[in-house]
Amino acid sequence: QVQLVESGGGLVQAGGSARLSCAASRLTFSSYAMGWFRQAPGKEREFVGAINRIGANTYYADSVKGRFTISRDNAKNTVYLQMNSLKPEDTAVYSCAARLWLVGTKPNEYDYWGQGTQVTVSS
Repeated sequence: QVQLVESGGGLVQAGGSARLSCAASRLTFSSYAMGWFRQAPGKEREFVGAINRIGANTYYADSVKGRFTISRDNAKNTVYLQMNSLKPEDTAVYSCAARLWLVGTKPNEYDYWGQGTQVTVSS
């Protein structure tokens, strides 16, 4: 079955950077828009950003705009989330998700999910 596997999480100091990767398998990667979501303890899952199938367009939540960048490499079936100027409020489990054809901003619009990777930003 389809697999999405995130990596790159960990403990980061405030103001620092981290890069998450999401490797996809068993799907035609270039047919899927990819999204990143996060969920902090006690909070609902929230949209972070998304990228269209060919990487030409990206979309971001206001809370991360200007600090986070999404990119993808369709030859490697991988999507990335570059996070700069991290803040303690960015602490969450970050998950990637795949949606056939179209970009979405809501979790229930996505077809497949990774297991998530923890990012903890210390102050």
